[in-house]
Amino acid sequence: MSEGPDRGQRSTRDLILDEAVACFAERGYDGTSLNDIAAGVGIRRPSLLHHFASKEVLYGNVFERILSDWLERVSEAVEMDGTGWDKVELVLRAGFALFEDHPDYVRMMRREALDGGVRLGIDLASVLKPLFEAAAEYLDEMMAAGKLRRHDSRHLLIMGYGAILSYFSDAPFITDLLEDDALTSERIRVHREAVVTFFRSALT
Repeated sequence: MSEGPDRGQRSTRDLILDEAVACFAERGYDGTSLNDIAAGVGIRRPSLLHHFASKEVLYGNVFERILSDWLERVSEAVEMDGTGWDKVELVLRAGFALFEDHPDYVRMMRREALDGGVRLGIDLASVLKPLFEAAAEYLDEMMAAGKLRRHDSRHLLIMGYGAILSYFSDAPFITDLLEDDALTSERIRVHREAVVTFFRSALT
């Protein structure tokens, strides 16, 4: 069962989404049933179906939440004062903050990326491509203006994606390598600062 300090103050719909994220991340789509999710929330299946008509609908809503949270974090970072490297750093830190707050999002994103979006009935890459292209365009503009060192902007973005997501998705493996829990706040901080330092060195 997913837990949270404000669980008693959240709506049943939000509690279902919380539990669905945890279950889908842990067991995958095929390994998760609506009965599992309902039991985790402490309700019966008919009550869950009152909010979400099917597992497919629930799964789609879970991904809407993930993408909405991500876009909100990125938008907040983009709207902050700053340009050049300062803006890049804000977005990197926003990515780390999202996945530190919601590590289950990473496993769901990985599963869906590997499956090619078949569960959602959409092309996940196509959904995210406008954001990807806008970020690449910003980097290219900053490089042309001499505010960032020249690199292939699209591959920089892919490297940033990997540096953030792979750390969280591969946390059990990284934990074994480090012989320490990779998901402690301190370990995440160390990795975050290493990634920020690497990109700062590459771009400034």
